[in-house]
Amino acid sequence: MSIGLIGTKIGMTRVFDETGISVGVTVIQAGPCPVAQVKTPERDSYSAVQLGYGSRKRPNRPTRGHFEKSGAEPTRALREFRIDDPSEYAVGDLIRVEDLFASGEYVDVSGVSKGRGFAGVVKRWGFAGQKASHGAEKNHRRPGSIGCSATPSRVVKGRKMPGRMGGERKTVQNLKVIQTDAENNLIVVKGAAPGPNGGFVIVRKAAKRSS
Repeated sequence: MSIGLIGTKIGMTRVFDETGISVGVTVIQAGPCPVAQVKTPERDSYSAVQLGYGSRKRPNRPTRGHFEKSGAEPTRALREFRIDDPSEYAVGDLIRVEDLFASGEYVDVSGVSKGRGFAGVVKRWGFAGQKASHGAEKNHRRPGSIGCSATPSRVVKGRKMPGRMGGERKTVQNLKVIQTDAENNLIVVKGAAPGPNGGFVIVRKAAKRSS
């Protein structure tokens, strides 16, 4: 359980390492994130910190009341992070990139993947499709037979089928931090992060790798 930062995926670009090799990277604008609420085991039965991100000009009444209670300004995004010691944070504190991340570390980035709508098995699961030869009539991208024989005489659960693709919460683990920009609140990570450009992402320290 560790705190992270809420940010916006700016997009992908490339940088060159010390050997001159091109590396694809994702640029994320993370924070600054104000602390909107601190939850304690005595009052809330668990330890957590609520962080906000972005400015919200016209919040609805529930959102406005929640932030007025804490004395913080309403934000566009509000996420909660479970932590072990909530006494380290106070309402109104600003969490910045340089407070959590440094070059060379590894992070986990979570976001909502791009929605692709209803997709067939070729696009959704990478099926090869049927033969493009004589006798294959209008079934080139269809899945083919899905059932079993007399035993068990049914379609087993988990069969890969056409359906809604994307639009799900995904986490990409162990992305290396190439560089950080404290002045502009930017963090550059190696590889791709989930979601579209402009979408909200959450950046945490890697759960399975530290260096």
